[in-house]
Amino acid sequence: MAYLVNPDRSLPWNALPLLPLKPHYYQSVDIYEQLGNAKAALGRLQGRSIAIPNQGLLINSISLQEAKASSAIENIFTTDDELYQAYSEQRSKPLPGPAREILNYREALWEGYQYLLKNENKFDEEYFTRIYRIITSFKDGIRPPVAQVYIKQGGSGHNAGKVFYTPPRGPVIVQEKMQNLYDFLNDDEKYPLDPLLKMAIGHFQFEAIHPFRDGNGRTGRIFSIHYLTKKGLLDLPILFMSRYIMEQKEVYYKGLSGITQRADWKAWLLFMLKTVEVSANLTYTKINDIIAAKDAILQAIIDRGNVARPEIMVNALFTQPFTKVKHFTDKQYYAENTARKYLDELAGMDILEKRIISGSAYYLNLELYRILSE
Repeated sequence: MAYLVNPDRSLPWNALPLLPLKPHYYQSVDIYEQLGNAKAALGRLQGRSIAIPNQGLLINSISLQEAKASSAIENIFTTDDELYQAYSEQRSKPLPGPAREILNYREALWEGYQYLLKNENKFDEEYFTRIYRIITSFKDGIRPPVAQVYIKQGGSGHNAGKVFYTPPRGPVIVQEKMQNLYDFLNDDEKYPLDPLLKMAIGHFQFEAIHPFRDGNGRTGRIFSIHYLTKKGLLDLPILFMSRYIMEQKEVYYKGLSGITQRADWKAWLLFMLKTVEVSANLTYTKINDIIAAKDAILQAIIDRGNVARPEIMVNALFTQPFTKVKHFTDKQYYAENTARKYLDELAGMDILEKRIISGSAYYLNLELYRILSE
């Protein structure tokens, strides 16, 4: 039976086929070759990450960049300086709009990861709703039939504002299609399939169902990373996927619409597998650069011999680009005057750059900032 497409973009696609997908849509030499490349790159990344003594050094850095890139896909922009400053102040001062949304994404990335660990790695309505609520700050859940949701063409071109997709709508329709998605993701005996293919198929299905009023793109990208951790392909959600998707934004959306209009699953699967490959290689390189920079700075501090417990100092400097004296005193690493003395000393060594912003002193880790900005 042929895959039923969506002939009228202005009408809800209530005929969106349930999963699983017929094998002939993904059983091709091209797809399996790209699958092999993606799995090899992901395996190399996993092998490198588990060899790092303190993975917490990577968590903030990689997840902040993932949050920034994923939000940029939805036209939510902020500068690196604004983002890192906001992150360093997030518990003590109100945050600006774009930075707050990006930090919400990062929070959702980790909240969802922890939820799956506690919930036997089962995807369910509670999981997706939690992600959606954190990302958007809304308190509702699965959209009701009264929500007239349309996906419209963006930009300022000839077709700007025109409807190019209308997701399913109606009593229990969205819930039924989401339940089918949960079953597909959770039941590997009933639906046996390579996890990378399953992730790519599940990502499309989620975006096609479009279960929430807002935040579906960001929720779907977070889910994709979590599915890889659920399957043991990564220990932590540190895959930096959104940068490649942002760079290939038109291809990403073309791939989604290609399925709804032409059942072109091959182009979509090849794109998503390529995304995993490129992203794994990028993340692998960033991890190596971060570790090399950390080791070099630690050795420089040890050689100077003026900082007590230099490992603690360097570990703290690599948890986020901007550091404050408060970050050291709150964790009781150093007394206030001692922390300030050490940070000023590292600024004198050109390891940090001291900035006075709104009367407060911030210390920018120049090497970490450079690596994350590349």
